[in-house]
Amino acid sequence: MSEPVLIACAHGTRNAEGQAAIRQVLAEIEALRPGLQVVEAYVDVQEPELSAVVAGLPEGTAAVVVPLLLGTGYHVKVDIPKAIKARPEVTAAPPLGPDPRLAGLLAERLREAGLREDDGVLLAAAGSSLPDGSVDSEEQARLLAELLPNKVRVAYGASAEPNVPDGVAALRAELTGGDPDGGAGRVVVSSYLLATGYFHDQLFKAEADIVTAPVLPSPVLAEIALERYDAAVALLP
Repeated sequence: MSEPVLIACAHGTRNAEGQAAIRQVLAEIEALRPGLQVVEAYVDVQEPELSAVVAGLPEGTAAVVVPLLLGTGYHVKVDIPKAIKARPEVTAAPPLGPDPRLAGLLAERLREAGLREDDGVLLAAAGSSLPDGSVDSEEQARLLAELLPNKVRVAYGASAEPNVPDGVAALRAELTGGDPDGGAGRVVVSSYLLATGYFHDQLFKAEADIVTAPVLPSPVLAEIALERYDAAVALLP
């Protein structure tokens, strides 16, 4: 019996660099698991759209949708289940985060950006209208804080509070004790986003001192995706 198809499902972006970063993850998955059929799909903006990919699978073909997303939110809770509902032989894996390996990668990006011990770190996630999305981001922030001596707080690009500009202002006030001349460290936004695109661009408008690069490129994402796939395959009847 052949392995189930791995449907790598990302959000989608109009940003060419972001598109290339996601396709690189697919290539790295294929390199790690030669012979595994890996298919790309998206829940927004880009094509092929997930429901069309699932509908196009030959009848009876087992498949696992692996969300190339960093946390639980509307796409994971609603869009993906809706897309696979009519195909019982297709299942879905959990998203990539939270995960200690992502915390290590975020810490690496912070060091690359020149993080100092007296800086405050604001983990900036995309955000979700569903409470699970915030829970996942808060857990990722906790994992990151275990690796750093810095204060680590969380904010969101959309659909959840605090938003990133408010988060930057609140963290700056926390660092200075309300005294803008207090000489405290900088506010560093840790981009908890997969790749460049609309949400990453918005981070530069929040008046932080530094904004890190997004999570990709890194082979870590392909490793986590395959682990999520294997766990879901193990649960198939």
